[in-house]
Amino acid sequence: MTSTADVSTATDGTEGAPLWLARVRLGAGGPLARLRVAGGRITGIWADEGLQRGCGEPVFDLAGRTVLPGLWDAHVHMGEWAVARTRLDVSGLGSARAVAEAVRERAQGSLEDGVLTGFGFRDGLWSDAPHKDVLDAVVPGVPVALVSQDLHTAWLNSACLALVGRAGHPSGVLREHECLEALAALPEAPVETVDRRIEEACRAAAARGVTGIVDFQYGDTVTDWTRRGAVARLPVRVSAAVYPAYLDAAIGRGLRTGSVVDGGAGIVRVGPLKLFTDGSLNTRTALCRDPYPGLGDTPRAHGIQETGTEELVALMRRAAAHGIEPAVHAIGDHANTVALDAFEAVRCRGSIEHAQLLAAADLPRFAVLGVTASVQPRHATDDRDIADRHWAGRTDRAFAYADLLAAGARLEFGSDAPVSPLDPWLGIASAVGRTGDQRPAWHPEQRVPLATALAASARGRRLIRVGDAADLVVTDVDPLEADLATLRTMPVFATMLGGRWTHGPA
Repeated sequence: MTSTADVSTATDGTEGAPLWLARVRLGAGGPLARLRVAGGRITGIWADEGLQRGCGEPVFDLAGRTVLPGLWDAHVHMGEWAVARTRLDVSGLGSARAVAEAVRERAQGSLEDGVLTGFGFRDGLWSDAPHKDVLDAVVPGVPVALVSQDLHTAWLNSACLALVGRAGHPSGVLREHECLEALAALPEAPVETVDRRIEEACRAAAARGVTGIVDFQYGDTVTDWTRRGAVARLPVRVSAAVYPAYLDAAIGRGLRTGSVVDGGAGIVRVGPLKLFTDGSLNTRTALCRDPYPGLGDTPRAHGIQETGTEELVALMRRAAAHGIEPAVHAIGDHANTVALDAFEAVRCRGSIEHAQLLAAADLPRFAVLGVTASVQPRHATDDRDIADRHWAGRTDRAFAYADLLAAGARLEFGSDAPVSPLDPWLGIASAVGRTGDQRPAWHPEQRVPLATALAASARGRRLIRVGDAADLVVTDVDPLEADLATLRTMPVFATMLGGRWTHGPA
């Protein structure tokens, strides 16, 4: 199969302009068909009968490629992901000293915004500890800010601590809210620079078949995306989360989950209210019933509860009363129980984000309460070693996607970018294979079928139907015929959003 389609006209598809997709396989393992797209929607599907060149409308011969519903990433931090694509990558380094050496080498070049920033360290398995002194020894006068892979820890040197008003901090290692506050105090790039980086990241996502994201970037995300949607033709749909600090403003404006905020285009909408019950596995702050090994009887031996139960319920109830659905971050098994208890008290729609470690008794509650499990399958393969150490003896119920499905839960897949790359095929492959490298599958009993993984990556959309929005992805390989390596690197030929090409044969 060639890498370009035989196109009867070079006219690009746009909302309202009719076009045909001929000789496409309708879904993974599906039959050959032809589709007509007009007004941003699929207006007809027929068994394939050739190119129909006499119709007078653009015809794209896709030569037997597979067309699937457009993919979504149900959990990203778009600003962080856009910046991470330009930061020093320390994700593959296995010690604090190795990271410091990489920082030393990077410091020889120019620094953007006057701060050396890095991303991706995982100290959960290190034999040495991150500390400001380790960084001070290699770059004493250059502000250094490193962010952990899970976004829950910042590691700063003394120069950077002084820059963010935290001179004298004992270690330079800041976790949870202290981390967020310190990073927010760093010098900001110009808005134009931020928006340009984000647009580039969105176009890169479209090239992987992404037609929509749920953005949990910390800050006034709705306002930021309203601005971007007003000045640019975005290549992906955006559901912009609301944080508690902006909840009253959203309610005052009459905004609800699903409200359009980009002047009627319908590309940018209000998303859920983001709330936290606990921290993360790598930082050992995920709230668990059993203590973490080696932490003894310390106050944080079981992790931390970020939001008190009464406050959590009150925030969820206030948001739900005004049509804003909650999305509750919960990683540890105790945290997930707290989150489910809150949903039971409020009786509202919403999601639990991550749902990494679950008690067996909580599995059926997702379906009973109508709570979506918004999970990130790449985390299961990336964090298997950390989970084996810190959740030893409990990993049979960690990242338990098959058990959730068997209990009737609705799954949605995301990346948590930049925690893992914004590429849905990596998550699909991890969910299907439960391995991200050459090792055998980790807890293979929790694998999910390919069709389920594809649907969870398309917000539950399993079929391409007449009347649906023309949000589509065209792949060079039928996913049903792909091995795990091919799934991870799936060649995406084209992506369409509302009837216009955002990647491919323009």
